[in-house]
Amino acid sequence: MTVLVFGKTGQVATELAGFDDVTCLGRSDADLTDPEACAGMIEQLRPAAVINAAAYTAVDRAEEDAETAMAVNGAAPAAMAVAAAAADIPFVQISTDYVFDGSGTMPWQPDDATNPLGVYGASKLAGEQGVRAAQGRHAILRTSWVFSAQGSNFLKSMLRLSDTRAHLTIVADQIGGPTPANAIAAACMTIAKALQTAPEKSGTYHFSGAPDTSWAGFARMIFDSAGRDILVEDIPTSAYPTPATRPLNSRLDCASLEAQFGIRQPDWRAATQQILDSLT
Repeated sequence: MTVLVFGKTGQVATELAGFDDVTCLGRSDADLTDPEACAGMIEQLRPAAVINAAAYTAVDRAEEDAETAMAVNGAAPAAMAVAAAAADIPFVQISTDYVFDGSGTMPWQPDDATNPLGVYGASKLAGEQGVRAAQGRHAILRTSWVFSAQGSNFLKSMLRLSDTRAHLTIVADQIGGPTPANAIAAACMTIAKALQTAPEKSGTYHFSGAPDTSWAGFARMIFDSAGRDILVEDIPTSAYPTPATRPLNSRLDCASLEAQFGIRQPDWRAATQQILDSLT
C-alpha cells in the first residue's frame, strides 16, 4: 500500500517516513498555504491512502497569524480530503485536543461538542469540518501532547533546561495524555489500511498516551527516568500566562479507537524511557 504523507520534518511525519511504501512531502513539494496545490499532488501521485501529518502548530503565534493558521490547518486538509474522496482512497487527518475548551474533568468523547479557546484550535476544527464535508473514506485522529526524540517537544525542552537548572516551575493544573509520535504514526497507518476495506469505520477518534498526568507529572517522570535530580515545583496555569489559552482538561476517551481498529493507548512512561535511552 503506497501512502502519501503530507509533512516531512514534523515529529509524526518523521516516524511515518520509517514505514515501507511511504512518500513524504515537505514544504518544497506541497505548500499547505496553497490548498489546491496539495490536492493536485494527490491527483498526480494517485496513492493508495493519504495521511496529513503537516500542520501549523505554533499555538501562540497563531493568535497573530490567523490567516496562515486557517489556510494550513483548515483549508489545506479540506482540499486534500476532497481530492482523496474523488479518488475513493482513505484520508487520515491528525487533529488535536485543542478543539475542546478544556472544561470539566471527564475525558472528552469524540462526539462531544467542540469549543476551541484560540485560533490554533479553531483552525484545526475547521480542518475537521472540511474533511467530514468531503464525505470520503476518512478518519480524524485527535491526539495530545506529542513527544519524540525528534523535533521540538516538552521532553526535549525539559532535558535542555535541566542542563543548567536544578529547580523548575511547571504547570500542574493542565491534565492530559502525553503521546509518543511513533505510536501516532503506527495508528495512522493501521487506520489507513483498515479504511481501504472498511469505509464504514470512517469517523472521528481519539488517541493519547496513558495514564493521564499533568505537565509537572510528566516532567518528574522525565527527570526520574533520566536520572536527573531536578526539583519540580507545581504552579497553576495562571502563573504562566501565554498569548493563547491552553485547555485545562485534555483527557481523551480512546475507547472507540480500540473497538474499531484494535489500537490501544500507549504507555507514555515506557515510551519516555525508550526515547531517553535513544538520546544517550
